[in-house]
Amino acid sequence: MVRVATRADPEPPSTLTASSHTTGCSSMGDCALVETRKPAAEAAPEEQLRHPGGVLPNPLVDDLKETHARRGVLIPLKTTQEVRQDHVIVQAYITRAPTKSANEVIMALRSLRPEGSANPLPHLRTCAKPTDLPAHIKTQFMNDTPAGRQIHTTKSNWIYIIVGEVKEMDREEVVLTLLKIEGLEQDVFMAVIPIPLLAPTSQVQAAMWSSQFWPTVYRKNNPLGPHPGMVGRGTEDIKDDASVWMALAHRVAREAKKAGIGEPMGAVIVQRSERGAELVGLAGDARRHQKSGSGIPNNTMTHCVMRAISMVAQKLVRHEWRAGGLPAGGPNLAFDAFQDQPLLGMERACFAQEHPNKEGYLCHGLELYVTHEPCVACSMGILHSRMGKVVFSRHMPRTGGLSSDDRPDGGGRGLGLFWRRELNWSLLAWEWEREGVPELPLVDPTTHV
Repeated sequence: MVRVATRADPEPPSTLTASSHTTGCSSMGDCALVETRKPAAEAAPEEQLRHPGGVLPNPLVDDLKETHARRGVLIPLKTTQEVRQDHVIVQAYITRAPTKSANEVIMALRSLRPEGSANPLPHLRTCAKPTDLPAHIKTQFMNDTPAGRQIHTTKSNWIYIIVGEVKEMDREEVVLTLLKIEGLEQDVFMAVIPIPLLAPTSQVQAAMWSSQFWPTVYRKNNPLGPHPGMVGRGTEDIKDDASVWMALAHRVAREAKKAGIGEPMGAVIVQRSERGAELVGLAGDARRHQKSGSGIPNNTMTHCVMRAISMVAQKLVRHEWRAGGLPAGGPNLAFDAFQDQPLLGMERACFAQEHPNKEGYLCHGLELYVTHEPCVACSMGILHSRMGKVVFSRHMPRTGGLSSDDRPDGGGRGLGLFWRRELNWSLLAWEWEREGVPELPLVDPTTHV
C-alpha cells in the first residue's frame, strides 16, 4: 500500500527517539513528524504522477514489450500499523437533545473545546438519531429510564450528540453549559461510551465501527499508511508496464545464475517521465563472483539491489567527470568489496547507456523492480537512495525488509521499511503476482536477497 517518498532533502533516513516521535501529536494521532514528511508523489515533479508514454525503446527490453505488457497482479504492501491494527480506543461523553436544539448544543460544546475546534473527531458523526446507534447502546439507553424508553420506542424528536473525549472535557462544566439550552433545563443526559480515536482505513472498517461504537465515516484517507489516492495513482502509473520490467529482472536473474556469479535474483531500475518509462540500471546477484571479492560471507554489497543502485550512481558520477573534463576513474580500493562493476553482458550494455536524467540525485523518484523481496540492508539502501516505488515478485518472509507481515516460526514481526513514521523517507511498494515469466530456480528461504 500505498502510500510517496517523504522529505525531498538529500539527507539519510534517521531514526527518531521515542520522545521526538510522540511529541506534538494531536488528538487524532497525527504527529508533528508526519506533518513534515512530503510524499514522493508530491516531492517529485508533478509530471511524474501521470505517464502515458509507455516503455521507451531500448534493445534490452524491446522484445518484452509485446509479450509481457499488462500481465500479473499488483498487490500494495501494508504498513506495520495497518497489519498490527494498533487502533486506540478511548472513552467519550455523549449527550442527547431535542432536534430543534441540536445546533445550539453543538455551538455550546464547541466553546468548551480547546481552541474552539469544531470537531476533534472528524471520522465520527457529530449527531446520531436513536435508530442509528449500535444495537447494544440503543438497548442500554432504552432500558435505563422511562424517558429513554420513550425516545427509543416512538417517533423521536431527540438526537444524540458526541461531546468529546472524557479526558478533554469537564463533565460538570458541560452539564452547567447545557442546562442553559431550551429543552434541557430540567435534566441533562450524559453517558460514556468507547470510541476509536483514529479514522478507519476502509469502508468495511467504518461500517464495523458504526455497529460497535458510534456512527463512523470513511473519508478515503489512511492514518496508518499512504493515502489510498496515492496508492491508486501509483498503481495506475505502473500497471501497464510493471510486468515488462519484472520480466527483464527475471531475465537478468537467470543470466546471473547461468554465469555462476550469484543466486537467480535480479533488479531493474526505471525512470518514469512524460515521455514514458526508461531503463536506467539493472543488475544480477553477484555473491558468488570471486568469493564476493573481499571474501566476506554474504556481502550485502553483492546483492542485485545494491549493485543496481551503485551502477546508477556511477552513471551520474561519470557524467560529472566528463562534464568537468576529468578522466574516468575506477574504485580506489585494495579489493573491490562492492562488486558494482558490470559483469554480465546485459549489465555492460545497460551501464554503457547514459543516465536519462544526468542532473538527478541518486535514485530520487525512480522505480525498482526486483525478483525477490530485498533484505533489510538492501531495503535501507533503497530508502537512502531515495527510490520512489518498489515492486518485487517473490515474498521473503524470513529475511525481507519491506513486508510488514509477521515472520514465520517465531521470527518476530516484519519491519515494513517502505513506510515507517520513524524514518524521514518512505515510498510505495507492491508485490507482483507472477504471470508470463518462467519460474526461477528456488532459493533457500533464509537467503538474504
